[in-house]
Amino acid sequence: MDFYIESTQAEQRIRPYIRETPLDHALALSEMGQSSVYLKLENLQYTGSFKLRGAMNKLLSLSPEERAQGIVTASSGNHGAAVAYGLKRLGLPGQIFVPENASPVKVEMIRRLGAQVHHYGHDSGLTELYARDYANQRGLVYISPYNDEQIIAGQGTIGVELARQLERIDAVFVTVGGGGLISGIAGYLKAINPQVNIIGCLPENSPVMAESVKAGQIVEMESLPTLSDGSAGGIEPGAITFALCQKLVDEFVLVSEDEIKAAMRLIIESQHLLVEGAAGVAVAAYLKTANRFRAQNVVIVLCGANISLEALKSVL
Repeated sequence: MDFYIESTQAEQRIRPYIRETPLDHALALSEMGQSSVYLKLENLQYTGSFKLRGAMNKLLSLSPEERAQGIVTASSGNHGAAVAYGLKRLGLPGQIFVPENASPVKVEMIRRLGAQVHHYGHDSGLTELYARDYANQRGLVYISPYNDEQIIAGQGTIGVELARQLERIDAVFVTVGGGGLISGIAGYLKAINPQVNIIGCLPENSPVMAESVKAGQIVEMESLPTLSDGSAGGIEPGAITFALCQKLVDEFVLVSEDEIKAAMRLIIESQHLLVEGAAGVAVAAYLKTANRFRAQNVVIVLCGANISLEALKSVL
C-alpha cells in the first residue's frame, strides 16, 4: 500500500464530510519540555474523534452494490459513531456492535445518529469477531475499525494536514489501540520524511499492540479497566496494522492511569479543551519522555473528546 498516494486521495475524497482540525501551539507543554509542542485537535472533529476520517473514506470507497447490502461494524464507541454519522450523511442502512461495557456517552451518540446498536462481549476484540461473523452470515458489508486499508488511509489524512500545517515535524505522539491511526499518520509522514520519530502511546492497563510487537506476533491478553476506553481491548487476528506498527513505529511508551488523569487535567486547564482518556494517553507519554525532545518540533494528536461526565468527574 502506497500511503502517500492513498492518503492524498482519501483527503480529497473525504474533504466535504470532515473538518480540517487546527494545529495549536501548546505553551504550557512547550515550556515543560523545552520544545515546541503542537496539538492536533481531532477532539474538535465532527463526531468528537479522528475516527470520522477512516469511516468516511471507507464508506465513500464502497460500490453502489456494497452500499445497498447494508453495513455492519464493531467499535468501542468512536468508530461506531463515525460510521453512524457517515451512514446518515449517505442515507445508508447499518448496524453497530459495541462491547457490553462500552461508554454510555458513545453508545448514546451512535443511537442519536440513527444507527442500530447491539451489545456483545466484554472486549472489543471479541465484539469485532462476532460482528464480522454476523455480517458474513447475512451477506452484509463488514467495516473494521482499523484492519482495513481504506480506514488506515483515511486516518492518514491527519498526516496530510500536518505536513501542510507545520514545516518541520521531528516527533509525533499517537495513541495506539488497533493501530489504524498511527499506521496511517506514520505511513504518510515517513513517506515524506523517513527521519520523523513516531511514538506509539498506550495505557499500561491495555498495551496489546506494544506487547504484540515485542513478542513478534499478535498476543491475546486481558485488558484491565482504563480511562483510555477508546484504545482498549484486543487486536483482530491477522490485522494488517500489526506489521505496519512493527515497521513504522519507532518506540512505544506506556503510561499509568494516574499519568493519564494528570495529562487530561493539564490539557483542560492550560488549553481549555475537553479530551477523552485516549487523548490523555498521548499527552502523558510526551510528559514522560519530554527531556529527550528538547528544542524539537513535537506534535501530539488529541484523538478524541468523547468522555462521560462520570469519567470526567473522576479525572478532575
